[in-house]
Amino acid sequence: MIRTLIFIGVIYVGILITFSLIFRQRQKSTNSYLLAGSKLGSVLGLFTFAATLFSTFTLIGMPDFFRTHGVGSWIFLAVSDAVMVFAIIWLGHALREKARNKDFKGLSGLIRDCYQSKFAGYVAFFGAFIFLIPYVSIQIRGISIFLNATFPESLPTWAWALSMVVVMLIYSETGGLKAIIYSDVLQGILLLIVIWIASFVCISYFGDMQNMFKKVEQTNQALLSVPGPKGLFTTQFLLASMLAIVMIPFTQPQVVTRIIIMKDQRSLFRMAVGVGCFAIVIILPTLFLGMYGAVKYPDESTAGFINKVLIQDQSESVAAFIIIGLIAAAISTADSQIFALGSELRSLMKGDDKKVMPITRVAIVFFAAISLIFSLFSSDQLVLLARTSFAGTALMGPMIISGIFSEKEMGPVVPTATLLAMALFVGSLLGLIPNSLLGIRLDITLFVLLLATASITYYVKNNGSLTNDSEEIKS
Repeated sequence: MIRTLIFIGVIYVGILITFSLIFRQRQKSTNSYLLAGSKLGSVLGLFTFAATLFSTFTLIGMPDFFRTHGVGSWIFLAVSDAVMVFAIIWLGHALREKARNKDFKGLSGLIRDCYQSKFAGYVAFFGAFIFLIPYVSIQIRGISIFLNATFPESLPTWAWALSMVVVMLIYSETGGLKAIIYSDVLQGILLLIVIWIASFVCISYFGDMQNMFKKVEQTNQALLSVPGPKGLFTTQFLLASMLAIVMIPFTQPQVVTRIIIMKDQRSLFRMAVGVGCFAIVIILPTLFLGMYGAVKYPDESTAGFINKVLIQDQSESVAAFIIIGLIAAAISTADSQIFALGSELRSLMKGDDKKVMPITRVAIVFFAAISLIFSLFSSDQLVLLARTSFAGTALMGPMIISGIFSEKEMGPVVPTATLLAMALFVGSLLGLIPNSLLGIRLDITLFVLLLATASITYYVKNNGSLTNDSEEIKS
């Protein structure tokens, strides 16, 4: 396998270098570097959106999630993703129109302009930073513990993590967003192929899917129903997860950017529908992997289970492709998010590009270093960490959506409430305050309160000003 792995790895790195050098030569402006020229077609949009969304936590985290918590994982992710696609189609046009009118450079800058307030922009940047860093870290953490389990005598976990961050920085800093997008296409195709090959091997172990589920029922019947053997999939958990995932296209900068740089509305619609289809075909095989592990490796650790199901139980050539696919998935998602954080900082800065771009590049390195450090101390529960990241950024949803639709200056009430809500949510994660209120999850309570605050403020600012204007005209 080592020879095959080296051969495939050299080809993959060579393709990355080629992309990076080609698009470095084509960088004629800051827009082409940070926003890929803002003319993305539906096919490229589909794969870069999907690769950014479905990453290491999908291939490593979701099989383990199915193995541990059961078929309710399908409701958690696949159903929520379907609702998210509807939200993109419904709200994507308004987001793109607002971005065009405000000379989009990043989500934080857009919110600053919508609210006509630097404070609002800083709140958006703070939310992106504090909740995306853990999401980047789980990409690094996931692949490093996997490689350490696969090659235990080669490098320690921290060395694998450092190597990945260095490669990621060199590639993204050189080629810009366009190079990242093309690597996403490569990663998406590779990930889809290897995960289905691995799943077919797991199904063939039982003979067919019917026998697979019979074996699962005999092993642990609770895996085949909600709330699952550990009681995770309660109604509140699934509702809160759906809200968090639906808000991703409007609250996470790397995804917002991909919606805005689509060539036209038709391309956006095709991309959204394609992402919905991609979600089904990428999540379904993780179910098979998880059920296989529930029968054969019920007591294994996360790293041990993933190593066995994706490496030891596969042929050598397939295992080599899977390793490269995992590395590609981790790199494509992590560099997109770190690059997006750099763009967010750039969107808040004013001045000539020659002065602010060096600061942006240094910031990207800084964000990568913080992610690396966080990954060394984070948990192995990749899916729950990802969900926490989604839930945190989702709290910015009411502020962002009301800012997009409002034609009037909204004032400081909604950004202040959003900042307070994020602080309370972080406090609950640290155990400083309870994570529920009167039996209702804190993240649901905070989201509903923010939604009510944003709705009332929007109504008062927009309808109230229209009433005042009409009264002045009459007088």
